[in-house]
Amino acid sequence: MYLDFGFTTGKFKGSSISIFSRNPLIETERELSVVGGRGEFRMAEGYARLKNYFFDGTTVIIEYNVTVIHY
Repeated sequence: MYLDFGFTTGKFKGSSISIFSRNPLIETERELSVVGGRGEFRMAEGYARLKNYFFDGTTVIIEYNVTVIHY
């Protein structure tokens, strides 16, 4: 799975964080890699911890807690 979270307001407006990793939705909690970004997050490294709050086979609500170690 590849995600690119873009910021549209605040200190990081115009920047983004890129996440890329395997994302097994059936696991309640999992960890994905932060592999880069744009703007303030160019060359970012870190991880994202994901937690399912709701999953019924077709709809998923997920909390993302992202930690950037270097940017």
